[in-house]
Amino acid sequence: MDEQATKRVRYLARFILLWAAAVVFRLVQLQIVRHEDFREQAVQQQEKVVEIRAPRGEILDRLGQRLAMSVPVDSVCVNPLQISDAAVASDILANILHLDASELRDRILMAAADHRGFMWVKRKISPEESESLRSLNLDWVEFRTESKRFYPNKSLAAHVIGGVDSEENGNAGIEQSLNDTLEGHAGELRVETDVKQRGYDSAIENAAQPGQNVKLTIDSRIQYIAEIELEKAVKEHHCHTGSLVAMNPKTGEILAMANYPTFDPNEPVDTGADLSPRTNLAVSTPFEPGSCFKVITLTAALETTRLRPETIIPCGNGSITIFGRTIHDHGRYPALPMEDVLARSSNIGAINVGMKVGNSNMYEYIRRFGFGKSTGVMLPGESAGVLHKLKNWQPGSIGSIAMGHEIMVTSIQLAQACSIVANGGFYVKPRIVADSQQPAPVRVLKPETAITMRQMMEGVVIKPWGTGKRARIPGYTSGGKTGTAQIVDLKTHTYTHFYNASFMGFAPVNNPAIVVVTTVHGATGEAGYGGTASAPVFREVAAAALRMMDVPKDRLDDGPPVDDRTVDANDLAIAGLTAPPTIDVPDEQAPAPAAAAEGQSLAPELPNEVVGPTVPNFRGMTMRAVVEQSAALGIPVEFKGKGLARAQRPAPGGILPPGERVRVQFAR
Repeated sequence: MDEQATKRVRYLARFILLWAAAVVFRLVQLQIVRHEDFREQAVQQQEKVVEIRAPRGEILDRLGQRLAMSVPVDSVCVNPLQISDAAVASDILANILHLDASELRDRILMAAADHRGFMWVKRKISPEESESLRSLNLDWVEFRTESKRFYPNKSLAAHVIGGVDSEENGNAGIEQSLNDTLEGHAGELRVETDVKQRGYDSAIENAAQPGQNVKLTIDSRIQYIAEIELEKAVKEHHCHTGSLVAMNPKTGEILAMANYPTFDPNEPVDTGADLSPRTNLAVSTPFEPGSCFKVITLTAALETTRLRPETIIPCGNGSITIFGRTIHDHGRYPALPMEDVLARSSNIGAINVGMKVGNSNMYEYIRRFGFGKSTGVMLPGESAGVLHKLKNWQPGSIGSIAMGHEIMVTSIQLAQACSIVANGGFYVKPRIVADSQQPAPVRVLKPETAITMRQMMEGVVIKPWGTGKRARIPGYTSGGKTGTAQIVDLKTHTYTHFYNASFMGFAPVNNPAIVVVTTVHGATGEAGYGGTASAPVFREVAAAALRMMDVPKDRLDDGPPVDDRTVDANDLAIAGLTAPPTIDVPDEQAPAPAAAAEGQSLAPELPNEVVGPTVPNFRGMTMRAVVEQSAALGIPVEFKGKGLARAQRPAPGGILPPGERVRVQFAR
């Protein structure tokens, strides 16, 4: 080998050595120096972590019936970087998923420009949309399984249950207040993908922990009746809104909580839509209770003065002047026994009793009954109502408060207060979650006081001159108190001639098993008083509940409920001794004026007399029980559906015309 060839070999050897050194250097750089960086990049390209949403817990009623549940649904997503023609892709997807094609195309192009490899197209699609899209077998379309909240009973107990947003986070009711309990904890799934981002292997990194079920004290059967009867009362008396609370006075368990208007939580909330139908009036909207509050006034008198039910109370022949203002009763009573002050709902009698009790004692017993503070029930947005501090009372405050003005309460507070009388004098905290911890009952009244007050409240119902005659329950004793209070115009801060018409009561009298409080807002005229508008709601709801709870009857069935169309005008608590209470309530929560003119009677005209049997109340009964009772009475019945009797026509207490039959609707 000559010298020239030797040089070439040396150059080649040096080149190979340098090339080998460069390769080794690069390998060291890739495999050692930057190993972690490239490994992380490879993982990002080949693996992705997918969140495993935890199944949301169910909401059940006291009988185990599902009120809210989550069902699996498909959601659609794409990788914008894999879509070659955004216009074609958007046209295909928009046509099947009912989207705007141009808007979807812009979203895809924007995501691709930002180098994003993931974009939601539409979440929680319908089964029909999923089937149509899957049939196309588009490799650039990916389906993700998510859960969608479903409310099988639609609007039933909607204000109690609440709802969720698109991410299944509670935004109202129990869904919101117990969101942490219901939602569980999400898990993680690590997925190995190919070059087209298609998964070929996966492993669970962290398992999802399902949410816990929540069992409520609500009884769906009673809730159904409550909502039907409340809606009927609001519409019949041309009111705007209404609320109802049914409660076990011994345990504090809320058996029903109804509001009108209502909503279907399955329907998404439209942007800019009126949200007032979603307001839980029973806990969040306070109002002046009117004559219902005379129960607290007279209870305080029984405990702090020598006044007894038979004590004669001066009633001033229908008028009284207090602190420069004259108040009139509609009845010109010289004097009445205290029990008839309650039964006749005498405003002047209540004022004189309140004056005997005095400011300090009255304030103490108002607090004992739970007013001026929230009940603590597990529902968001609860109001404490309005109770001014004693030092802020005006000279005429004792007169206004004695008949239910200058104080604002919620329906659930009235139910709690009525329960104290019904259960023998114990303060029991209302509860709506079945397994929630319940503080021990606290005695706030003497047992004899509670018993005496129950008897006086029974007089409101059974005495011929009682304002609550329409609250009589066939087969059961009952007691209660009507209330009709003028509504404050929050803009002008003056009282109007629209009323809050209320009734709070219990049954049976000697051993109450249920308390029902109902209020309709925006009533007008004497037909819109508590004894006319709300007492019948109490009667129907309490009667159905007592049957469902298997409470034994304690008096003879004495025919259809009282409906003599007469009204005791004393039920109206006259406002105006002092300025109305103020509260920060949005305008849309104030009851809207009713359509009827001031003083107009809204009672329907009586039909011509028809001869026939009286229609019994089948609601809440099984089909067998309806058959047995109708056969015993000789009343023909037409059945529809299965389960328990939910509705009937003609209504209970009506007359069945010759040749007609009672049509009963059953449902589970």
